[in-house]
Amino acid sequence: MTPGRLSSGSQRLDDVLGGGLPANAINLIIGAPGSGKTILCEQYVFHNATPEHPAIYLSTVSEPFDKIIRYGQELSFFEPKALGSRVIYEDLGADLRDGGLGAALARIDGLLKERRPGIVVIDSFKALSAFASSDGDLRRFLHDLAGKLTAIAASSFWVGEYSPENAVDAAEFAVADAIIALIARRSNERERRVMRVLKLRGSGFLSGDHGYRISKDGINVFPRLADRIDDSEYRLGTERHATGVAALDELLGDGYWPGSATLVAGPSGVGKTLMGLHFIFNGAQAGQPGLIASLQENRTQLERVVRGFGWTLEAPGVHLLAHSPVDIYIDEWAHELLAAIESHGCRRVLIDSLVDLALAAGDDLRFREWMYSLTQRCSRAGISLMMTMEVPELFTMTRISEAGMSHLSDNVLVLQYVKEGELLRRALTVVKTRASTHQPAVRRFEITPQGITLGPRVSE
Repeated sequence: MTPGRLSSGSQRLDDVLGGGLPANAINLIIGAPGSGKTILCEQYVFHNATPEHPAIYLSTVSEPFDKIIRYGQELSFFEPKALGSRVIYEDLGADLRDGGLGAALARIDGLLKERRPGIVVIDSFKALSAFASSDGDLRRFLHDLAGKLTAIAASSFWVGEYSPENAVDAAEFAVADAIIALIARRSNERERRVMRVLKLRGSGFLSGDHGYRISKDGINVFPRLADRIDDSEYRLGTERHATGVAALDELLGDGYWPGSATLVAGPSGVGKTLMGLHFIFNGAQAGQPGLIASLQENRTQLERVVRGFGWTLEAPGVHLLAHSPVDIYIDEWAHELLAAIESHGCRRVLIDSLVDLALAAGDDLRFREWMYSLTQRCSRAGISLMMTMEVPELFTMTRISEAGMSHLSDNVLVLQYVKEGELLRRALTVVKTRASTHQPAVRRFEITPQGITLGPRVSE
């Protein structure tokens, strides 16, 4: 853990927070009911509390502490043996009802002196405002409470059903050293949970929305993949790699450069996935492990496809990451993809398809920054990337991508259908090869049991 920081127990969450939350600070955790605020606080509590400096978890009038404990026991990090020693739950409800903020402050002061805690959680903090006789009364309470917490050098978490818009006028936001918002976003029928750091006094952090999921292990955060430009020099291989289709290698100027990104665009059924499978299986046979990242077929479906061309997913150097496009978080998927690339030592990656990822991203800007980051990481690591993208036009293609994918790609291959008399044939064109010459001719191709076989040029 970074010195002077409070760890969440999750490396990715700590990375978002610049190494963790500042120790001995006031942290405001905000969000709608059910967003995971209590779980996040309990994650910090059980990871950091000690018998010498325990954690005190104070419930107010929104949720009784016995209910908090009951649901907390379902979490993997919850330790029943720690209750009463490392972790102490107390209820401020009666104090508030009988004596208002003054009585609550006196109770908190007594607990601080008796227990000397390292962590103090007040849940829900927003509920306290209902017991203030005036805005000035609430501000005096906040000032006195902050002073007592600072005096014993405790890290505190104030939990409340605030919205980010409350930051303009709520006094609690001015007092807090750190503010973390847990937000649920809806896009059509999908809901996506995101974490945003609104404030982190005296510290850097990763800005923007970071996807997260709630599980029995707590809050699992997936930092937003949005890399800044890296101007440092890096070396790329100079030996071109074969595609697995000899005639295509010739059209590309003798194959792919290592570390290049290739976009294969075309309508449904034209052969985009098969083009990517040639890329992966040819690489595996040449000693370059490859990863098929599919959002189109599961393992059983894809195995049936590849066996039709004499391949198998059990082949050495071939790995599969298959996900449903339903309920996908693009940053979660990205971190899983990068982990799989590293663990298998992959030198080639096929993403099938970008349309599903664009829908998961939610907006074109987010999708573009994600793809920029991924292509740059692969390039610097010398990993060759191939991506498929479906377009609606069967015959004449008017545009490839509205998200700028053709600009991010080193090579662009267009697959389409052409009419020759009464026959409907498939055709391929190399539209772009960066740092290389290429043949932009429109070539017919057929799909045979051996895969893709290029034919002659399409007649004018």
